[in-house]
Amino acid sequence: MRRIVETNAESWPLKTVFRISRGTKTTADTVLVKIIEGNRCGYGECVPYARYGESPKQVIREIEAVSAEIESGISRLQLQEIMRPGAARNAVDCALWDLEARQNNVTLAQLAGVPPFEALRTARTISIDSPREMALAAAGIDSDLIKIKIGTTDILEVVSAVRHAAPQAQIILDANEAWSMPQMVKIMPALMDAKINLIEQPLREGEDNCLRDYCSPIPICADESCHTTADLHRLAPLYDAINIKLDKTGGLTEALRLRAAAEDCGLSVMLGCMVCTSLSIAPAFALAHDLEFIDLDGPLWLRKDRPGGCVLEGSKMLPPILHMKSVMEGQTSKA
Repeated sequence: MRRIVETNAESWPLKTVFRISRGTKTTADTVLVKIIEGNRCGYGECVPYARYGESPKQVIREIEAVSAEIESGISRLQLQEIMRPGAARNAVDCALWDLEARQNNVTLAQLAGVPPFEALRTARTISIDSPREMALAAAGIDSDLIKIKIGTTDILEVVSAVRHAAPQAQIILDANEAWSMPQMVKIMPALMDAKINLIEQPLREGEDNCLRDYCSPIPICADESCHTTADLHRLAPLYDAINIKLDKTGGLTEALRLRAAAEDCGLSVMLGCMVCTSLSIAPAFALAHDLEFIDLDGPLWLRKDRPGGCVLEGSKMLPPILHMKSVMEGQTSKA
């Protein structure tokens, strides 16, 4: 039975401005993929990321270029061969997972061979602002895991203010490639005093080889430097952990491989996301079991999520219950 592939660019307004070291955003710009086969539909979502040269139009073109192969019935494994890792493949891959689960009347967890999805502790992200405003945000978060977006200025002032506001929380610092090696070495003693638990991608991708000879007292996690399993050979001697995001791996298929391979290399695994709707988060739950650092709060930044999306219960996030009819009926604005 022949498949039909449909794509749609969407834009989801945020509650507040989201700032990181390389820029700001006020909307989550996503691409929705729908794969229809008979009376079953599978859905996937991706977040095109300009850092990797992606845009919604480019992602849709990339999917349309292989739509004939997808519609002819290729498998998820065959998809890995005809599409490069990235946002476009992620949306298609996750739609194929969803379609297969529905065709076989099983959960995504059962199909992936992982434990059933449960409520999980997710980091709550604080975007770049003044130290005072970031401390106020930390004080208002009902979570013992906080992620701070940080730039090149006011680093120690922000860290001190947030630590004072959340004295018991675990804290992840995410520089998004903004620091230099001398800067990091200089401030490391103060970060230790503040009991920072993890530093995420302090140096720019491709300029992080200097970490090979540096024994960091705080674990350092690769994000922008880590996309797929092929990156691990270079990264294992440099980093203590990697951040897996479906939009970087190009979907759940490669993400499952990457997690297993990273753990075989002795690397810890963090699970992350872009600012997105809960449709992006749903397949990520297949990777979340037994991880200490999980950062899946992307939908919590939206003014309005898809119906049945992620909700917080106390300090934990419940798995999304995304009825596919509701996905299409959710109010979005087309890009």
